[in-house]
Amino acid sequence: MGRPTRATPTDRTIRSERLFGAPREQVWLAFTDPERVARWWGRGNLLVVERMEVERGGHWRFVEHGPDSVHGFEGRFSELSPPERVVQTFEWDGLPGHVALDELSLEDLGGGRTRIVVTSLFHTAEDRDGMLGAGMEQGLNESYAALDR
Repeated sequence: MGRPTRATPTDRTIRSERLFGAPREQVWLAFTDPERVARWWGRGNLLVVERMEVERGGHWRFVEHGPDSVHGFEGRFSELSPPERVVQTFEWDGLPGHVALDELSLEDLGGGRTRIVVTSLFHTAEDRDGMLGAGMEQGLNESYAALDR
């Protein structure tokens, strides 16, 4: 339903917001069901969901196989409140040891529409800026466009 908006409310955070033309329960499943995640998270590239333990303390790991490269991403779920909230760690193999804490909230807007807000908290401003410089925004936009499709 449109491009995400991105803000950097503090020197250690990134906040993005996006509207989807789907009921909250469907959007929840798109983020937590391994088969559905594999259809959109890789932005059209092959995405292998190696682990998806959707429970407190559960481990997730995705490997995206692009035309010229392979990228791994992983983390642990620290909070799950279906269908409205997920808190998890996020680490990209390209910046090992630089772990962010991501909070996803899903708001039911009625009429089959859902607003998601993702707030990522980084340990340092340098970590946040490194993620922005690594193409996070472009990847996020492409992933959400794939989810729309």
